[in-house]
Amino acid sequence: MKKNTQSLFFTFLFLILTCVVFAQNKTANDPDSQQKEALYKKYKREAQAYDKKEFDALFFEFFQKQKDPNVTLTKEEFYTYTIKIAAYSEKLGLLYKDQKEESLRTKQEWLDKSYADYLQSKKH
Repeated sequence: MKKNTQSLFFTFLFLILTCVVFAQNKTANDPDSQQKEALYKKYKREAQAYDKKEFDALFFEFFQKQKDPNVTLTKEEFYTYTIKIAAYSEKLGLLYKDQKEESLRTKQEWLDKSYADYLQSKKH
């Protein structure tokens, strides 16, 4: 019985350590992760205080600028938009518990956006 408990404990410990290692790898692969984190801390409260009208205006402005061939956002501008949208998505998960998983997924998608991919899309 004691061996089973020890075995279960070490398996659980191994799984936790594996998750921690993979989580660190994901952020280490993003060269802009520190900038994103700083912007997230800076704009989280502001974005979560938006009402729907303010958020819609932000979202529309971002897509207008992103699609405009004459406008290229700076890295900070691009990440400011994506971070604010991610933070607002998080807010929706807090407000609507039944949509929490979807809002967290949406938040992560916005946080995963890459400035390099944005610049690449501007070349086409």
